[in-house]
Amino acid sequence: MGDSRLQPLVLSEDERLVLQGWAKRRTTAQGLARRARIVLACADGLNNTAVAARLGTDRATVRRWRTRFLRCRLDGLSDEPRPGVPRTITDAQVEEVVVRTLEEVPEGATHWSKRELAKRVGISPTSVLRIWRAFGLQPWRTEDFKISPDPLLIDKIRDVVGLYLAPPANAAVFAVDEKPQIQALERTAAVLPMVPGTPERRSFDYLRHGTVDLFAALNTATGKVIGKLSAQHRAVDFRDFLDEIDRQTDPGLAVHVICDNLSAHKAPVVHKWLLTHPRFELHFTPTYSSWINQIERWFAELQRRCLERGVFCSLDDLKTALEDWIKTWNEQARPFRWTKTADQIIDRICRYCDRISGPGH
Repeated sequence: MGDSRLQPLVLSEDERLVLQGWAKRRTTAQGLARRARIVLACADGLNNTAVAARLGTDRATVRRWRTRFLRCRLDGLSDEPRPGVPRTITDAQVEEVVVRTLEEVPEGATHWSKRELAKRVGISPTSVLRIWRAFGLQPWRTEDFKISPDPLLIDKIRDVVGLYLAPPANAAVFAVDEKPQIQALERTAAVLPMVPGTPERRSFDYLRHGTVDLFAALNTATGKVIGKLSAQHRAVDFRDFLDEIDRQTDPGLAVHVICDNLSAHKAPVVHKWLLTHPRFELHFTPTYSSWINQIERWFAELQRRCLERGVFCSLDDLKTALEDWIKTWNEQARPFRWTKTADQIIDRICRYCDRISGPGH
């Protein structure tokens, strides 16, 4: 039908108010708002070509919604039901899946499987899995946690996080720790390299060729790492590593060292060394809070990219690999970005404590 033979589109006062509301309200779906604007423009007496030009759409779209409105009025502007299998799962069944997952466990087990819960509720395992995904439930997963009993927990969090987010002027901040007893492991059979369709394969058993300890200090501003290999991680070894940091740091800078509460870090030999090196200051992380020490993030990279799949036929091979990896890291070093403030961390700990101390715990 050409524009010259258009059937007049006349709105009642109520219809015009509804359409104007749909077209202006921000919460209205954009598709519905657009259809409302098309019908309002048509009601102003414009033909399909003029409406299309005004609203930046095509004439076929205008013709479709003009025709739908004339046939079904306001109901014609809503999305039509799409073909498909009718819904078979009721709201009550969805609620039962969620409630049972959160509040119950099956007899003789620690958590629900999708098949066990599907049998109990009377729906398919696939439907249970879809409901879990929709509500973000993963009953097969767990995570470990430990609330620090440190009486100075809040003070230490503020101290360490302050060094990350607002480091002192004319100072270098190092996150320091040891990775003890790194094993030189050799597989009992040659590694089969990856081929299309098959991942790399390694024998599950291995030969041990000794261990080595790694002291590491991450410069939180530059991301560069000072490393030192040692046969042990005693207090004197930690003191010697502080000497290494001292040698490799600009003598005009104060040095702030973030470390954990290992007894070797607080031994008399370390205190004596600190008295003779006044530019050094140790900052201790809260007990059971290694997550706050950025060097642990670097150790995770070392484990994943160097050690986890490494094959070391001797202790010397392991030492060489560690030294080479640290050198490579430093050539392209970038600092880790700390984003959480001390208040955000403390608030989260408080919320977790409230949760585990609430009713039912």
